[in-house]
Amino acid sequence: MFSKSYQPLPQRESTCPRTPGLFVDTDSFTQRGYHKGFSFDNISNVSENNFADTSQGWLSWMCNLIVIFLVYIGTFITFPITGWFVLKAVPNYQRIVVFRLGRVGPPKGPGIVLVLPLIDQWQRVDLRTRAFNIPPCQVTTLDGGVLSVGADIQFRIWSPVMSVLSVQDLNASTRMTAQKALTYSLAKKTFKEIQTERVKLGEYLGMDINEVTRPWGLEVDRVELTLGSLLKAPEGGPSGPLIMPPSVPGLEGLTGPIQQLAMHFLGQSGISQPQQDDSITFTDELSSAPQAAVATLGSVEELLGGVKLLLSETLVHQIGACFQFDISLEDGQHHSYYVDLSQGSGAAGSGSLFRQPDVTLSMSDSDLLAMFQGRLQPFAAYTSGRLTIQGDIKTAMKLEELIKLLKK
Repeated sequence: MFSKSYQPLPQRESTCPRTPGLFVDTDSFTQRGYHKGFSFDNISNVSENNFADTSQGWLSWMCNLIVIFLVYIGTFITFPITGWFVLKAVPNYQRIVVFRLGRVGPPKGPGIVLVLPLIDQWQRVDLRTRAFNIPPCQVTTLDGGVLSVGADIQFRIWSPVMSVLSVQDLNASTRMTAQKALTYSLAKKTFKEIQTERVKLGEYLGMDINEVTRPWGLEVDRVELTLGSLLKAPEGGPSGPLIMPPSVPGLEGLTGPIQQLAMHFLGQSGISQPQQDDSITFTDELSSAPQAAVATLGSVEELLGGVKLLLSETLVHQIGACFQFDISLEDGQHHSYYVDLSQGSGAAGSGSLFRQPDVTLSMSDSDLLAMFQGRLQPFAAYTSGRLTIQGDIKTAMKLEELIKLLKK
């Protein structure tokens, strides 16, 4: 009974014509030695938006047309009733992938979409950006250190059909791919590189993940690394916890790229130069003044007089913007001042401009004096709520050029 051994299943003849698969390039498919999976033989090349099925014979094609025609007739005859079931409302951020008699078609939507009963199977796909986080995991660096690193990842679906056909559980597969790419890429870096090049490593990690997920119809938009604790010091390196920026009043709730941008502005005058033992000392810019600060000014009018002495065509060429200051005094009064650095040699004075300013800044008189004296950085004042900006924030931060001249 069991004397006969199992025989391998017969394989397809090499002379039989085959069509390219789901994500297969036609040129590479025809190369000798290429072995294609049979599970994708009858699926169209949707990666190139080609939904034609050349593997379907004429008899199957005629049967499909007859069945679809009969279903259309039955749907229209009973339309007052079937209209509640066959018409689907699709919003702008969704698409519907329809399988008609088991064969995939182009995505449908937005708007009203007709889905035939009995022969159509459909699935909604959300195109909005989604996010997930990789919990902190242990990573062994190139120099022997062990640290805890996690990541926050944002991704979106760019091909609804490929996201349905190519992978069964898109979220779980993306999480697993991202976690493997994280541990593999950071294992090639030293502890110091991970600590100092976190933004750049996040961009490289996003490209590595996209190489795997793009055939799934998914694209990673942003990857932000989150550094945890140092579990084991690298060989020949200092031991102890990770050196992270300290808490700055007004910036406690900021994380990721916003915090790095804030520390970039705060670090221009508040971070000391690294010592020989690679230690970094951070200074709170909201509570301590830099050594190069100018002498204390008594009023906004005195500050305005100092600004008028610095006006020049060179300064106008560097900044090229017009600023309006709405200043509130301690007694509740409000005064307006302007600094026009958009034309000529510039101008400054009290009152309002005759034209629309590029940026309007609202703050108290004490904060204005502290900002121009160097005791308060513009970005720190903005993030802490002590400065309100109407207009382009990047243009408002050009005031640092004027503040630097006042310090000199």
